[in-house]
Amino acid sequence: MAETQIRIGGFGGQGVILSAIIIGRAAAIHGGLNATLIQSFGPEARGSSSSAELIVSDEPINYPYVGDLDMLVVLSQDAYARFAPRLKKGGLLVTEAELVKVGPDVASDRHFAVPATRIAEEIGRKIVLNIVAVGFFGAVSQLVPLKALEQSVIDSVPPGTHDLNLKAFRRGYEAGLEALKAKGVAV
Repeated sequence: MAETQIRIGGFGGQGVILSAIIIGRAAAIHGGLNATLIQSFGPEARGSSSSAELIVSDEPINYPYVGDLDMLVVLSQDAYARFAPRLKKGGLLVTEAELVKVGPDVASDRHFAVPATRIAEEIGRKIVLNIVAVGFFGAVSQLVPLKALEQSVIDSVPPGTHDLNLKAFRRGYEAGLEALKAKGVAV
C-alpha cells in the first residue's frame, strides 16, 4: 500500500478528532500499518473549525503532514470549502449528505454522501454521527479491515457506550456497502 493521506474536517462538537483517532488506531494498532495524526481546532472548541490529518501506510512515515489528499471526509460546508481543493483528482470524497453541498465539478464515481446525522438520529443519539461516518468511510475506502475498525471503536469510546457506538458504526458501514453497490463497486 502506498502512503494514503486523509483529512477529516467539520466543526467542533462533531467528533472529528475522535473519528481520526479511531481510524488511525485501527490502522496502527489493530491493522498492522503505520499511521500519523495531527489535529487542529479553533480556540472556541464547540462550533469552530476542526480537522485532523491522518497518514496511513505499510511503510514508515517520514513526514506527518498531509499534502494533496487521497481521501477527504467532511462533515460541514466550511470544511468542504477549505479542504476540497486539496483533494487529488480521482481522490475519495465522503460528505455528510444533509450538511454539505458539493460543487458540480466533483467526480461522482469517487464521491459518497452519508446521511450520518439522520442515521444517528434514527439510532436515538445524534452525538454518534461521527461513528456512523467512520463506519461509512471504512466501507467505501476499504483502507483498514472491518475487525480492526470495530476494535478501535471499542477501545476509543467510554465504557458503557460500546453497544451504542458499535451499532452506529455498523449502520454506517452497512450504508457504505450499499453506496458502493449502488455505484457498481464489488466488495
